Amino acid sequence: MHTHEMISTHPDVKGSVNDALIRCIEECYACAQTCVSCADACLAEDSVDELKQCIRLNVDCADVCAATAKLASRRTGSNQDLLRQMIETCASACRICGEECARHADMHEHCQICADSCRSCEEACRQAVGTVH
Repeated sequence: MHTHEMISTHPDVKGSVNDALIRCIEECYACAQTCVSCADACLAEDSVDELKQCIRLNVDCADVCAATAKLASRRTGSNQDLLRQMIETCASACRICGEECARHADMHEHCQICADSCRSCEEACRQAVGTVH
């Protein structure tokens, strides 16, 4: 990803970047993609009826992660209160989705991969939220 390069060249940032926020952005985009892929893989499983909640949480988490990454990537102006709320919401969505995927991880490798991605994104969000002023 080119997140660091792009944000560091932004005229309003003037080279001063928030590394925790950049990691959060990248983890959010990665988690969104992983959740979409996991939901799609769940749909292809023979046990799809047992995976309905997992699919729902994957799709919800993907949407929240993508929206959070987009908001966090915007450096013009300021909407820090909303950004902090979005990052906190993203951490919650990742925790919930990761827990559900972990329930299916023994039977579905894609769920294990997704659970790991969700945990990583949740951690990045929790680290970044305190750096947004």
